[in-house]
Amino acid sequence: MAFSRKAALGFLRRAHEQNRLAHAYLISGPPGSGKRSVASELASVVNGTDPSQVFSAKGREIFIAEPESKSRRIVIEQIRELEHALQLQSSEGRRKVAIISDADRLQPQAANAFLKTLEEPPNNSLLLLLSSIPEVLPDTIVSRCITIPLAPNGEEAVVPERNRLVELLRQTATQKKWGIPEAYQLTRGMQGLLGELREQIKAQNADALKDEEQRYRNSTDGSWLEDREDYYKALTESLYIQRRAALLEVLIEWWSDVLRASTNVGRRDLPAAKKETAAVAERFSTPEILHRIQRLEELRDHLGRNIQESLAIEVAFLEVFGT
Repeated sequence: MAFSRKAALGFLRRAHEQNRLAHAYLISGPPGSGKRSVASELASVVNGTDPSQVFSAKGREIFIAEPESKSRRIVIEQIRELEHALQLQSSEGRRKVAIISDADRLQPQAANAFLKTLEEPPNNSLLLLLSSIPEVLPDTIVSRCITIPLAPNGEEAVVPERNRLVELLRQTATQKKWGIPEAYQLTRGMQGLLGELREQIKAQNADALKDEEQRYRNSTDGSWLEDREDYYKALTESLYIQRRAALLEVLIEWWSDVLRASTNVGRRDLPAAKKETAAVAERFSTPEILHRIQRLEELRDHLGRNIQESLAIEVAFLEVFGT
Protein backbone atom coordinates (compact mmCIF):
# COMPACT_ATOMS: atom_id res chain seq x y z
CA MET A 1 0.00 0.00 0.00
CA ALA A 2 1.48 3.34 -1.08
CA PHE A 3 1.79 6.22 1.40
CA SER A 4 0.89 9.83 0.81
CA ARG A 5 3.74 12.18 1.74
CA LYS A 6 1.83 13.19 4.86
CA ALA A 7 1.19 9.59 5.93
CA ALA A 8 4.79 8.54 5.27
CA LEU A 9 6.15 11.38 7.38
CA GLY A 10 3.67 10.62 10.13
CA PHE A 11 4.77 6.98 10.22
CA LEU A 12 8.47 7.91 10.25
CA ARG A 13 8.06 10.60 12.91
CA ARG A 14 6.24 8.18 15.20
CA ALA A 15 8.99 5.62 14.70
CA HIS A 16 11.58 8.25 15.64
CA GLU A 17 9.64 9.38 18.72
CA GLN A 18 9.32 5.76 19.89
CA ASN A 19 13.01 4.99 19.20
CA ARG A 20 12.01 2.47 16.51
CA LEU A 21 13.57 4.20 13.53
CA ALA A 22 15.42 1.72 11.34
CA HIS A 23 18.96 2.37 10.15
CA ALA A 24 18.01 2.32 6.45
CA TYR A 25 14.93 3.23 4.38
CA LEU A 26 14.18 2.85 0.68
CA ILE A 27 11.80 5.66 -0.30
CA SER A 28 10.31 4.78 -3.68
CA GLY A 29 7.70 6.22 -5.98
CA PRO A 30 7.19 7.68 -9.45
CA PRO A 31 8.56 11.12 -10.37
CA GLY A 32 6.61 13.78 -8.54
CA SER A 33 5.66 11.55 -5.60
CA GLY A 34 7.79 13.56 -3.16
CA LYS A 35 10.74 11.29 -2.42
CA ARG A 36 13.19 14.15 -1.87
CA SER A 37 10.62 16.03 0.22
CA VAL A 38 10.10 13.04 2.55
CA ALA A 39 13.86 12.50 2.79
CA SER A 40 14.43 16.19 3.61
CA GLU A 41 11.76 16.23 6.30
CA LEU A 42 13.00 13.00 7.88
CA ALA A 43 16.61 14.20 7.82
CA SER A 44 15.45 17.40 9.52
CA VAL A 45 13.63 15.41 12.23
CA VAL A 46 16.69 13.32 13.17
CA ASN A 47 19.43 15.84 12.39
CA GLY A 48 17.99 19.29 13.01
CA THR A 49 18.95 20.69 9.61
CA ASP A 50 16.32 22.88 7.95
CA PRO A 51 14.53 20.78 5.28
CA SER A 52 15.30 23.40 2.62
CA GLN A 53 19.03 22.94 3.24
CA VAL A 54 19.22 19.15 3.25
CA PHE A 55 20.11 18.85 -0.43
CA SER A 56 22.33 21.93 -0.38
CA ALA A 57 25.92 22.50 0.70
CA LYS A 58 24.56 24.03 3.93
CA GLY A 59 23.35 20.70 5.31
CA ARG A 60 25.45 19.69 8.32
CA GLU A 61 26.30 16.02 8.81
CA ILE A 62 24.25 15.23 5.71
CA PHE A 63 25.97 13.44 2.86
CA ILE A 64 24.48 13.11 -0.61
CA ALA A 65 25.37 10.76 -3.45
CA GLU A 66 23.59 11.18 -6.76
CA PRO A 67 24.40 10.60 -10.44
CA GLU A 68 27.20 12.94 -11.48
CA SER A 69 29.36 11.13 -14.03
CA LYS A 70 28.92 11.47 -17.79
CA SER A 71 27.02 8.19 -17.77
CA ARG A 72 24.63 9.55 -15.11
CA ARG A 73 25.60 6.76 -12.75
CA ILE A 74 26.63 6.76 -9.08
CA VAL A 75 30.20 5.49 -9.09
CA ILE A 76 32.17 3.65 -6.43
CA GLU A 77 34.32 6.69 -5.61
CA GLN A 78 31.20 8.59 -4.49
CA ILE A 79 30.17 5.74 -2.20
CA ARG A 80 33.66 5.52 -0.69
CA GLU A 81 33.62 9.26 0.04
CA LEU A 82 30.20 8.92 1.62
CA GLU A 83 31.30 5.93 3.75
CA HIS A 84 34.38 7.81 4.92
CA ALA A 85 32.25 10.81 5.95
CA LEU A 86 29.87 8.56 7.89
CA GLN A 87 32.76 7.08 9.86
CA LEU A 88 33.91 10.47 11.12
CA GLN A 89 32.68 11.64 14.50
CA SER A 90 29.70 13.95 14.16
CA SER A 91 29.74 17.46 15.53
CA GLU A 92 27.37 18.50 18.32
CA GLY A 93 26.06 14.95 18.54
CA ARG A 94 24.04 15.33 15.35
CA ARG A 95 22.82 12.17 13.70
CA LYS A 96 24.59 11.63 10.38
CA VAL A 97 22.33 11.16 7.37
CA ALA A 98 23.39 9.65 4.05
CA ILE A 99 21.06 10.03 1.08
CA ILE A 100 21.50 8.04 -2.13
CA SER A 101 19.36 9.88 -4.67
CA ASP A 102 18.35 7.87 -7.76
CA ALA A 103 19.75 4.76 -6.09
CA ASP A 104 18.74 2.69 -9.11
CA ARG A 105 21.64 4.44 -10.90
CA LEU A 106 24.27 2.81 -8.66
CA GLN A 107 27.00 1.10 -10.65
CA PRO A 108 27.35 -2.59 -9.67
CA GLN A 109 30.67 -1.91 -7.91
CA ALA A 110 29.13 1.03 -6.05
CA ALA A 111 26.13 -1.07 -5.03
CA ASN A 112 28.41 -3.79 -3.67
CA ALA A 113 30.41 -1.23 -1.71
CA PHE A 114 27.27 0.34 -0.26
CA LEU A 115 25.95 -3.08 0.73
CA LYS A 116 28.76 -3.32 3.29
CA THR A 117 27.58 -0.06 4.85
CA LEU A 118 24.03 -1.40 5.03
CA GLU A 119 25.26 -4.57 6.71
CA GLU A 120 27.33 -2.68 9.27
CA PRO A 121 25.89 0.84 9.50
CA PRO A 122 27.99 3.42 11.36
CA ASN A 123 26.79 4.43 14.81
CA ASN A 124 24.27 7.26 15.01
CA SER A 125 23.58 7.25 11.28
CA LEU A 126 20.54 7.05 9.01
CA LEU A 127 20.72 5.77 5.43
CA LEU A 128 18.09 6.85 2.90
CA LEU A 129 17.83 5.48 -0.63
CA LEU A 130 15.54 7.19 -3.13
CA SER A 131 14.38 5.44 -6.28
CA SER A 132 11.70 5.65 -8.96
CA ILE A 133 12.39 2.08 -10.10
CA PRO A 134 13.42 0.09 -7.00
CA GLU A 135 12.87 -3.17 -8.90
CA VAL A 136 16.29 -2.80 -10.51
CA LEU A 137 18.11 -2.57 -7.18
CA PRO A 138 19.88 -5.75 -5.98
CA ASP A 139 17.76 -7.87 -3.65
CA THR A 140 20.58 -7.81 -1.12
CA ILE A 141 20.20 -4.02 -0.82
CA VAL A 142 16.39 -3.89 -0.84
CA SER A 143 16.09 -6.59 1.80
CA ARG A 144 18.20 -4.56 4.24
CA CYS A 145 16.01 -1.47 3.97
CA ILE A 146 12.53 -0.63 5.20
CA THR A 147 10.55 0.22 2.06
CA ILE A 148 8.41 3.36 2.04
CA PRO A 149 6.45 3.40 -1.26
CA LEU A 150 4.86 6.76 -2.10
CA ALA A 151 1.65 7.25 -4.03
CA PRO A 152 1.71 9.09 -7.38
CA ASN A 153 1.80 12.86 -6.78
CA GLY A 154 2.17 12.07 -3.07
CA GLU A 155 -1.60 12.24 -2.59
CA GLU A 156 -3.93 10.16 -0.49
CA ALA A 157 -5.51 7.21 -2.26
CA VAL A 158 -9.30 6.98 -2.39
CA VAL A 159 -10.51 4.95 0.57
CA PRO A 160 -13.75 2.99 -0.03
CA GLU A 161 -14.70 2.98 3.65
CA ARG A 162 -15.17 6.75 3.45
CA ASN A 163 -18.12 6.37 1.06
CA ARG A 164 -19.55 3.58 3.19
CA LEU A 165 -19.51 5.78 6.29
CA VAL A 166 -21.17 8.62 4.41
CA GLU A 167 -23.90 6.20 3.36
CA LEU A 168 -24.40 5.12 7.00
CA LEU A 169 -24.76 8.76 8.00
CA ARG A 170 -27.24 9.41 5.21
CA GLN A 171 -29.34 6.45 6.39
CA THR A 172 -29.23 7.73 9.97
CA ALA A 173 -30.38 11.16 8.82
CA THR A 174 -33.59 9.65 7.39
CA GLN A 175 -34.64 8.28 10.81
CA LYS A 176 -37.72 10.11 12.09
CA LYS A 177 -36.23 10.38 15.55
CA TRP A 178 -32.81 10.00 17.07
CA GLY A 179 -32.34 8.11 20.29
CA ILE A 180 -30.22 5.45 21.93
CA PRO A 181 -31.21 2.65 19.47
CA GLU A 182 -30.24 4.78 16.47
CA ALA A 183 -26.95 5.81 18.09
CA TYR A 184 -26.11 2.16 18.85
CA GLN A 185 -26.94 1.16 15.29
CA LEU A 186 -24.54 3.76 13.89
CA THR A 187 -21.93 2.78 16.48
CA ARG A 188 -22.12 -0.84 15.34
CA GLY A 189 -21.80 0.29 11.73
CA MET A 190 -18.72 2.38 12.53
CA GLN A 191 -17.09 -0.38 14.56
CA GLY A 192 -17.85 -2.88 11.81
CA LEU A 193 -16.09 -0.63 9.28
CA LEU A 194 -13.08 -0.32 11.57
CA GLY A 195 -12.93 -4.06 12.15
CA GLU A 196 -12.99 -4.78 8.42
CA LEU A 197 -10.39 -2.10 7.86
CA ARG A 198 -7.96 -3.55 10.41
CA GLU A 199 -8.31 -7.06 8.98
CA GLN A 200 -7.81 -5.76 5.44
CA ILE A 201 -4.58 -3.98 6.39
CA LYS A 202 -3.34 -7.02 8.33
CA ALA A 203 -4.00 -9.28 5.34
CA GLN A 204 -2.25 -6.93 2.91
CA ASN A 205 0.83 -6.69 5.12
CA ALA A 206 0.87 -10.43 5.75
CA ASP A 207 0.92 -10.97 1.98
CA ALA A 208 3.71 -8.41 1.60
CA LEU A 209 5.77 -10.15 4.29
CA LYS A 210 5.21 -13.52 2.65
CA ASP A 211 6.35 -12.12 -0.70
CA GLU A 212 9.51 -10.74 0.90
CA GLU A 213 10.25 -14.04 2.61
CA GLN A 214 10.08 -15.84 -0.73
CA ARG A 215 12.06 -13.18 -2.57
CA TYR A 216 14.89 -12.72 -0.08
CA ARG A 217 15.06 -16.17 1.52
CA ASN A 218 18.46 -16.95 0.07
CA SER A 219 20.07 -13.54 0.59
CA THR A 220 19.35 -12.82 4.26
CA ASP A 221 19.63 -14.44 7.67
CA GLY A 222 17.03 -15.26 10.34
CA SER A 223 17.38 -11.96 12.20
CA TRP A 224 16.20 -10.14 9.09
CA LEU A 225 12.86 -12.00 9.21
CA GLU A 226 12.30 -11.00 12.84
CA ASP A 227 13.00 -7.36 11.95
CA ARG A 228 10.57 -7.48 9.05
CA GLU A 229 7.85 -9.07 11.19
CA ASP A 230 8.26 -6.24 13.71
CA TYR A 231 8.20 -3.71 10.88
CA TYR A 232 4.97 -5.02 9.37
CA LYS A 233 3.34 -5.21 12.79
CA ALA A 234 4.16 -1.54 13.41
CA LEU A 235 3.14 -0.64 9.86
CA THR A 236 -0.23 -2.36 10.29
CA GLU A 237 -0.98 -0.32 13.40
CA SER A 238 0.23 2.91 11.80
CA LEU A 239 -1.86 2.46 8.65
CA TYR A 240 -4.91 1.53 10.70
CA ILE A 241 -4.57 4.67 12.84
CA GLN A 242 -4.27 6.80 9.69
CA ARG A 243 -7.35 5.27 8.05
CA ARG A 244 -9.34 5.48 11.30
CA ALA A 245 -8.41 9.17 11.55
CA ALA A 246 -9.69 9.67 7.99
CA LEU A 247 -13.08 8.23 9.03
CA LEU A 248 -13.22 10.52 12.05
CA GLU A 249 -12.62 13.44 9.70
CA VAL A 250 -15.66 12.30 7.69
CA LEU A 251 -17.79 12.61 10.83
CA ILE A 252 -16.47 16.11 11.46
CA GLU A 253 -17.02 17.05 7.80
CA TRP A 254 -20.62 15.77 8.08
CA TRP A 255 -21.43 17.93 11.08
CA SER A 256 -19.56 20.88 9.56
CA ASP A 257 -21.90 20.58 6.57
CA VAL A 258 -24.85 20.48 8.98
CA LEU A 259 -23.53 23.71 10.51
CA ARG A 260 -23.19 25.31 7.05
CA ALA A 261 -26.75 24.31 6.20
CA SER A 262 -27.94 25.79 9.50
CA THR A 263 -26.20 29.11 8.79
CA ASN A 264 -27.04 29.21 5.05
CA VAL A 265 -23.47 28.74 3.84
CA GLY A 266 -23.39 27.14 0.39
CA ARG A 267 -20.11 25.19 0.46
CA ARG A 268 -20.20 21.46 1.36
CA ASP A 269 -17.44 18.97 2.18
CA LEU A 270 -19.83 16.12 1.35
CA PRO A 271 -21.98 17.40 -1.53
CA ALA A 272 -23.54 13.98 -2.15
CA ALA A 273 -25.17 14.23 1.28
CA LYS A 274 -26.35 17.83 0.92
CA LYS A 275 -30.02 16.91 1.27
CA GLU A 276 -29.46 14.81 4.40
CA THR A 277 -27.21 17.32 6.19
CA ALA A 278 -29.79 20.04 5.49
CA ALA A 279 -32.48 17.85 7.05
CA VAL A 280 -30.34 17.27 10.16
CA ALA A 281 -29.71 21.02 10.42
CA GLU A 282 -33.43 21.55 10.99
CA ARG A 283 -33.33 19.37 14.12
CA PHE A 284 -30.68 21.27 16.06
CA SER A 285 -29.75 24.79 17.02
CA THR A 286 -26.35 26.20 16.06
CA PRO A 287 -24.94 25.76 19.62
CA GLU A 288 -26.10 22.12 19.61
CA ILE A 289 -24.36 21.49 16.30
CA LEU A 290 -21.17 23.17 17.51
CA HIS A 291 -21.25 21.01 20.63
CA ARG A 292 -21.39 17.86 18.49
CA ILE A 293 -18.45 18.99 16.37
CA GLN A 294 -16.51 19.71 19.55
CA ARG A 295 -17.38 16.27 20.93
CA LEU A 296 -16.09 14.56 17.79
CA GLU A 297 -12.88 16.58 17.96
CA GLU A 298 -12.49 15.39 21.55
CA LEU A 299 -13.01 11.79 20.37
CA ARG A 300 -10.26 12.27 17.80
CA ASP A 301 -7.92 13.59 20.49
CA HIS A 302 -8.80 10.78 22.92
CA LEU A 303 -8.11 8.07 20.36
CA GLY A 304 -4.78 9.74 19.66
CA ARG A 305 -3.88 9.07 23.30
CA ASN A 306 -4.58 5.34 23.02
CA ILE A 307 -7.84 5.38 24.99
CA GLN A 308 -9.84 2.15 24.56
CA GLU A 309 -11.29 2.52 21.07
CA SER A 310 -14.68 0.80 21.19
CA LEU A 311 -15.73 2.40 24.48
CA ALA A 312 -14.61 5.87 23.40
CA ILE A 313 -16.57 5.61 20.14
CA GLU A 314 -19.68 4.26 21.86
CA VAL A 315 -19.76 7.04 24.47
CA ALA A 316 -19.16 9.77 21.89
CA PHE A 317 -21.76 8.43 19.44
CA LEU A 318 -24.40 8.25 22.16
CA GLU A 319 -23.83 11.92 22.85
CA VAL A 320 -23.57 13.03 19.23
CA PHE A 321 -26.29 10.89 17.62
CA GLY A 322 -28.41 9.71 20.56
CA THR A 323 -30.38 12.83 21.35
